[in-house]
Amino acid sequence: MTAIKQSDVNKAAWDACDTFRGTIDPAAYKDYILVFLFWKFLSDLWADERKAAEDQYDGDSERVERRLSRFRFQIPDGASFHDLYPSRSADNIGEQVNVALEAIEQANIAKLEGVLSETDYNSRNNLGETADRNRRIKDLFDNFARSALDFSPSRFGGEDNAEDVIGETYIYLISRFASDAGKKAGEFFTPRKVSELLVRLADPQPGNKILDPACGSSTLLVRAAEYVAGVEGKDHASEADAQVFGQEATNQTQALARMNMFLHGLDNARIEWGDTLTNPKFVNGDALMRFDRVIANPPFSLKKWGHEVAGDDRFNRYHRGVPPKSRGDYAFISHMVESAKPREGRVAVIAPHGVLFRGGAEGKIRQALIEENLLDGVVGLPAQLFPSTGIPVCIVIFDRSREKGGAREDADDVFFIDASREFVPGKKQNELSKDNLKKIVDTWRAREDVERFASVVTREQIAENGYNLNIPRYVDTFEPEEEIDIAAVQAEIEELEKELAETRQKMNGYLKELGVL
Repeated sequence: MTAIKQSDVNKAAWDACDTFRGTIDPAAYKDYILVFLFWKFLSDLWADERKAAEDQYDGDSERVERRLSRFRFQIPDGASFHDLYPSRSADNIGEQVNVALEAIEQANIAKLEGVLSETDYNSRNNLGETADRNRRIKDLFDNFARSALDFSPSRFGGEDNAEDVIGETYIYLISRFASDAGKKAGEFFTPRKVSELLVRLADPQPGNKILDPACGSSTLLVRAAEYVAGVEGKDHASEADAQVFGQEATNQTQALARMNMFLHGLDNARIEWGDTLTNPKFVNGDALMRFDRVIANPPFSLKKWGHEVAGDDRFNRYHRGVPPKSRGDYAFISHMVESAKPREGRVAVIAPHGVLFRGGAEGKIRQALIEENLLDGVVGLPAQLFPSTGIPVCIVIFDRSREKGGAREDADDVFFIDASREFVPGKKQNELSKDNLKKIVDTWRAREDVERFASVVTREQIAENGYNLNIPRYVDTFEPEEEIDIAAVQAEIEELEKELAETRQKMNGYLKELGVL
């Protein structure tokens, strides 16, 4: 079997975007591309499974259908990509695609409700007049029919391998769309290396329940599941490794998240649509569900986060104080800490540096979290890691096992890492390399002072600093300049002046010969 390169698959999928590029905004066409990719993957898996069943049962249709009925999803007759491909030039092809996707969604309502039918392939507003719309959809069919985008498991040596490839292609496309989307990218994407770092610091374990309350397209949850599989020595993540839960405020983005889960073989991941701060979905009566790990890259300093109803929060998430109306950073942090299991759960959150030192209501909440011994560490990251912002950010880690009765109740320090210089420069944004990640994670696990990089700080020291967590207060990154040898510099100046005088003398000689002087 010829080796299939991930880069070739990624390129073929990105080339399919030429159908829209330059005529439709990326924020609008990304959903059309990603849903089509998802549909093509389902169709290829279904076709492969049908062929395997027919080969096994020698064409016995009843037994073939019985085997297909037990498959992880169903595609009704006439609803696959391959069924519609011959009709790709039809005048009503957009309507036919809509009908097919609706049929697949209805046949898999528990897993795919609202995932496919929200994208309208017959939309005049998004895809243009009938002729333009039909041409664009036909181009999509032609692009996705290319051999590079054949996701049949038999081509990859098994369904797990096919899922790995399609999953990476899906995330690759999301990252490219995020790069094009600029500030809007923060709604649905966290760069891969940042996701990996956050997950390693959270350190989820087999059997853990993991929550991302601002999951976007769910890349953090995918990396968490992969990390747990790696802990168990597996190459491929599965539902048996960890239970993953996510909530997303934007309907289209939660659909992307659910597709992402499905493409990575995490069919039973629970992804909910709704505003986490005003309408949390993971609840038991009047109490929040509790999780082993809570991870997130929530919107930075969200203005309209629900301040007006926070005082009456029935889950008592803001008992340390209500965050300011204009900044929701501590609203997300408060929710995440309260969603972690008492005396066990761990929280890792990406946040702007302001959460470390701003005063007022945020200062009071920060002080309470430190006094309760929940803060475990702070990792400062470089600037320009995100397509959505150029500011440097940090990862803040809380550990509820430090509470009284927890396994780490005797811990009385906070670990600071200044990784602001750990990056590889890029044209549009900086990146964390494997070596950068390893240095940060190894340092975190060792939890020892490292000159100009990391420092173990007592809570008493932090209290003396007014509960200000600004990293330069605790990690001195100053590097003294080399001493200057004044005598050597003076000697060099004298030598240069001597050479300059000789040069002038020679120049005057040349000018006299030329009759200028």
